[in-house]
Amino acid sequence: MAGNSSSRQRLSGTSSLPVAAYWKEDEDNRIQCLLCPHHCRLSEGQAGLCRVRRVEGKQLRAASYGLVSAANVDPVEKKPLYHFHPGAAVYSLGSWGCNFACNFCQNWTISQRGPEAARRYSPDDILESVRVSRCRLVAYTYNEPLVGFEFVRDCSRRVRADGRKNILVTNGCVETEPAAELLALTDALNVDIKSIEPEFYRRQCRGPLEPVLHFCRQAVEAGCHLEITNLLIPTLNDSPESVNRLAAWVRQNLGEKTPLHLSAYRPEFQSRIPPTPVETLEKSWEIARQHLRYVYIGNVISARGQDTRCPACDHLLVERRGYSTRIRGLEGTACAKCGRRADLVLS
Repeated sequence: MAGNSSSRQRLSGTSSLPVAAYWKEDEDNRIQCLLCPHHCRLSEGQAGLCRVRRVEGKQLRAASYGLVSAANVDPVEKKPLYHFHPGAAVYSLGSWGCNFACNFCQNWTISQRGPEAARRYSPDDILESVRVSRCRLVAYTYNEPLVGFEFVRDCSRRVRADGRKNILVTNGCVETEPAAELLALTDALNVDIKSIEPEFYRRQCRGPLEPVLHFCRQAVEAGCHLEITNLLIPTLNDSPESVNRLAAWVRQNLGEKTPLHLSAYRPEFQSRIPPTPVETLEKSWEIARQHLRYVYIGNVISARGQDTRCPACDHLLVERRGYSTRIRGLEGTACAKCGRRADLVLS
């Protein structure tokens, strides 16, 4: 990653870590974080459930600021975003930490750990690397980006000012005010709605569902492009009734054009449940299509749920083979067969 050594030096050491946004000192002289609904109350030296917001010097500090666990150029379809600049490359970066504790986490090596010892990058370093990559899209992903709010915000400001677009790949568990600040800088999101059942969130994620649903509605109201992912885990959230309820909620609250990605689970972290059968995904795909125009299947090989077709005439618009994407059936921004405007954000 390209970077300026002097800017990295300025970010080194706890004392120079930025003071975090969204917190207060309570009546017991403890620090209460107000970024997400957990509202962690912390004493000196303690970190929140996310592991990356820590009290030092009687102030809440952004302990992961500038720490990058990974930075790669990915296809935008890997986020997954199928209707936002299909086929484009996206500069993707992540850090450490998460405000959920899912025992099936697919990225647990960074999400369920605190900040690792690593050199720190400034937002200007990140922008320089983005420019070198020549990507027009930048995604904050891999771990949960919302817990690194300050760094994501500062990078997003520079990316937006440079004429590029910001993408969030997130669990959506955040309070309304910080969400509004970040959504104003965000062009597209993929939000993981893990289940439509509050009990699933309480038991499996140790977090609340309602703020996630509120955040999705807030993103649509802010004018952001939104797609939803649902990781289907056998015996936990893959029943036909659960899939039906989720798809119905998406249609009623986010709109029938909202893409829904049904993703296959594999055993990771503390979970030993067998992988999601392809048959379950394909059956769920059929159920969800009763409510939504665009339903996709991911993380497995399946002939279904890959391509984008015109909902008016079924003409093939975008063909996908894995992460290889080919725009085939468009004339400008419309279906080449029937002329209906495609539900795609195009370059």
